[in-house]
Amino acid sequence: MLYQNILLIDDDEDDQEIFLTALESTRKPVRCTVLDSARKALRQIIQGEIEADLIFLDLNMPLMNGQQFLTEIKKDEQLRKIPIVILSTSSNAATAMQVKQLGACHFFTKPDRFEDLVAILNEVLV
Repeated sequence: MLYQNILLIDDDEDDQEIFLTALESTRKPVRCTVLDSARKALRQIIQGEIEADLIFLDLNMPLMNGQQFLTEIKKDEQLRKIPIVILSTSSNAATAMQVKQLGACHFFTKPDRFEDLVAILNEVLV
């Protein structure tokens, strides 16, 4: 499936910049919106202010974490269809299993190497 509108939800500015640079390196024809708050993202998606075909979501964020966001978005009949990819610093297998049970389609530990992030994006954005 070709995704056109990607949403990245991550509160770390460095991770946002790295993600955008890696996404550009894939040369995929996509638009990416970046938000630093899961709470803000949920509100804007529900209100139709943001259109997302695919969401990349960090787990560790203040106010509303990634698991809470995932739980809330999966409650909505239309929004639950949006694939959500978890990109987290966590490498805990139990966390990965839990978010997949909540409806995430993929779980990736944020890689240390830029090339590995590009490979993840190429894998997801087929």
